Amino acid sequence: MAKPSFIRAEQSWAPDLTADRTIPVGGAAFRRRDLVFVVNPRGANGRTGKEWKKLLPYLRSRLGTECNICESMTSGPCHAIDITREAIREGADAVIAVGGDGTLHEVVNGFFWGGKPVSSHYLKDGHTTALGLIPLGTGSDFARTLGWKNDPHDAVERIAKGLRSPVDIGVISGQSGEPHYFINVADVHLSAKAGYYASRYKKFGNLCYVIGALQAFAGHHNHDFRIKVDDGDWEAYSQVTALCIGNAKFFGGGMKITPNAHPSSRDFEVVILQDFKWYDFVLKLHMLYNGTHLSVKNVSSRRVRSIEVEEIANSGSIYVQSDGEHLGFLPRKFIILPGAVEMIC
Repeated sequence: MAKPSFIRAEQSWAPDLTADRTIPVGGAAFRRRDLVFVVNPRGANGRTGKEWKKLLPYLRSRLGTECNICESMTSGPCHAIDITREAIREGADAVIAVGGDGTLHEVVNGFFWGGKPVSSHYLKDGHTTALGLIPLGTGSDFARTLGWKNDPHDAVERIAKGLRSPVDIGVISGQSGEPHYFINVADVHLSAKAGYYASRYKKFGNLCYVIGALQAFAGHHNHDFRIKVDDGDWEAYSQVTALCIGNAKFFGGGMKITPNAHPSSRDFEVVILQDFKWYDFVLKLHMLYNGTHLSVKNVSSRRVRSIEVEEIANSGSIYVQSDGEHLGFLPRKFIILPGAVEMIC
C-alpha cells in the first residue's frame, strides 16, 4: 500500500516536533509533550480565530513549560485532516481541534487512512496520539454530551492534566472511495437535508439550523426504507422522515436527538422518526431539544453495533450527513469502532 501524501502544516508559532523533547527537572530528564492545535480561524464567521488569539497567551503560560506547542491554521476544507495525519506520523502526543464540530470532524478523520488508524501505518512502538478539543465554534454538540462548558479555559485545564479515555468512533461506507468517520451523530433524510442547507447559512449562528430545516421541509416527502442491524435480516420501515445514528447525544445546535447515546458505550443509539408532518416538528420541537421525544408515537429507538440503510425505491436522492458534513446519498453502512481513539477528557 502506498503511503499517503502528507501536507505540512503552516506553523505560526511552533517548535519542530523532531527537536529535543526532554528538559531537566531535579536532575532527571522530563519529556515534554508535543501538542498540535488545529485551528479553523474562519469558523463561526471568524469568531474562532479572534477567540483563539485571546486564548493563546493563557495557553502558552499554562502549557508552555511542559509542552511543545504547535499552532496549525487550516486554510480550507479537509486541511485539518492532512495536518492531523502528519502530526500523528511525526509522533505528536495529542492533536487538539480548536473550533466547532466541523473542525473536530475533520481531525477525527485525520486519525485514519486507508481504513486503518494512521498510527498503524507508521508507529510500531505502541505510541498513541490523543484527540483533544477546545470548543470555539457555531456548534459544540459533542462537548454537550460530555457535559463540558463552552469555556476554553476549562478545555486548557483538561489538556494540562492530560487524562485520556478511549472513545468510540463511527465509520461509514457504501459508495466508492475512502470510508468516512464520525464521532458525534450521523443522520439520514430530512435532518441530513436540513444540515446540508444549514451549512449555507453559518453566518447566522445557530439560527442556520432553523433556516436549513425550513428549506428542507419545502418539497419533503417521507420514504420507505429497509435496514439491516448487526448483519441480521433486512427489516422494512415505512414512511421514514429521519434516521439518526448517535455515537453522542446532540446535533443541530443542541437538539438531544439520541438521548441515550454515549461515545464510550461501544454501540450506537439509532432513533427513527416515521410519518412526521411539518406540524409535528413545530408541536414537538421542545421534546426533540430536551430528549423526551422517544415517548412520541412513530418514534423508535434501538441499540446497534452496525446498521445498513437503503431506500426501497432506490431514488438516489436521500441525503446522508455525519457531524454536520454532507456525505452524499443512500445506501450506506454504519459501524461502531469501540474505543478507537483516546481522547483527552
